[in-house]
Amino acid sequence: MPEPSLHRPLPAAAVESWDHETDVLIIGFGAAGACAAIEAANAGARVTILERNSGSGGASALSGGEIYIGGNGGTDAQRAAGFEDSTEAFETYLKLAGGPCVNDAKCELYAREALDHYAWLKAQGVPYRGNFLPGKLIEPPDDSTLIWSGSEAAAPFCDRAKPAPRGHTIQHTGWGGGRPLVDRLEARARELGAVVMVDTRVLGLIEDEGRIVGAVVKSDGAILHLRATRGVVLATGGFVMNEEMRRKHCPQTFRINDPIGDRDDGAGIMMGIGAGGEAVHMDQFFTTCPWTMPEPQASGVFVNIHGQRFINEDCYHGRVSRCAVDQPGGKVYLLLDSAHFSQPAEFARTDIAATGDSWEEVEAELGMPAGTLSHTMAFYNAHAGEGRDPLFDKRAPILTPLDKAPFVALELNFQTSYFSFFTLGGLNTSVNGEVLGADGYPVKGLFAAGRCTHGLPAWGHGYSSGLSLADCTFFGRQAGKAAAHG
Repeated sequence: MPEPSLHRPLPAAAVESWDHETDVLIIGFGAAGACAAIEAANAGARVTILERNSGSGGASALSGGEIYIGGNGGTDAQRAAGFEDSTEAFETYLKLAGGPCVNDAKCELYAREALDHYAWLKAQGVPYRGNFLPGKLIEPPDDSTLIWSGSEAAAPFCDRAKPAPRGHTIQHTGWGGGRPLVDRLEARARELGAVVMVDTRVLGLIEDEGRIVGAVVKSDGAILHLRATRGVVLATGGFVMNEEMRRKHCPQTFRINDPIGDRDDGAGIMMGIGAGGEAVHMDQFFTTCPWTMPEPQASGVFVNIHGQRFINEDCYHGRVSRCAVDQPGGKVYLLLDSAHFSQPAEFARTDIAATGDSWEEVEAELGMPAGTLSHTMAFYNAHAGEGRDPLFDKRAPILTPLDKAPFVALELNFQTSYFSFFTLGGLNTSVNGEVLGADGYPVKGLFAAGRCTHGLPAWGHGYSSGLSLADCTFFGRQAGKAAAHG
């Protein structure tokens, strides 16, 4: 018998006997896999979920549990806080956030159906308190629901789409709402009869005359052949933990050192490509430097090693961080005055690089040529005092002069500071979760959702918190429904 491989499906003719049969076989038990299972089961399909870890989770369980939702007049939480969020504004922002990598069809569909998706999540038992927490936050420190979670109120986004907060977080006290979110979705999938096989590693897909019909797995030391009569759904995560794939497709991530993922080794992407699918935008990644919070530090100014600004700092911290990693040299500096400085969190691994009673002194201590950083700050302060930022269009209330001595420069070093990151590229899929080949046609019997696909979180420079969970839960549902119907 031929050896199973992630890179090439095993011919069904080589399978002597099937060890298990189901209608829909789902590979991966994070939020995408759970949502696919729920919808496939609701469509009347027998569902089997495979998970190589000892339980559900994936990258979804490592997240803050925040889902990006809006449009159609706004959710209950948005309306209660006085925000009327139109579908047009929501769709426009999603497309701007996708930048040159945007999938228009996915943005359009999600913008139309996001409110229904919110209702669906509640129907699965996902709880939301329904209140708005103002301010510039990474995630709510309490059980609040709604926060600003992107660059909605920053240029150029705010000039193209009416701003509204859209980050909706599960009601959960403390950090890390992703785990209880996955727990609720898992419970619902099990209630609907999904069979779950944990500690089960997929060795390869199985193909019959151009159609994916199952998978070869290793479970409890045994090699098993599982048949899927209607479809297979890949929900296996990205490739942030696969250094070979990163070096080939996303080499810029080697400038930073803190990957976020749960065994995200690109297995699903490799299986999809091996089956005839196409992977797109594999160079895209998200990164963040959360030490720009608390909010007063966002009033600071970022400069590169030449003392030049490169971003309007009122943008979402992930956009700021991604633009920082594009800068020359191995670091950037966050400039603050005494009115806005606070000691960075220990986990940020960032140091005070220079201090001074003038920006000229800070400039000299950093070893920059005279008139570089000091000119940057003189220009910035003069215009900030007038409420303007002619270079990057930073806006109030984050825009403010930095003129209260003493002054400080924090060094954000790409190799030693905490720049967390994950990959965004993946399999090209239709709005129904079908894996598409380079010719644009679906690979029969194969579907995918979540971070192993190219979805709503398409462009590292335009990412907003909640886009990944929005993508994997909504398009996980789409994939589950489509797979159930064969």
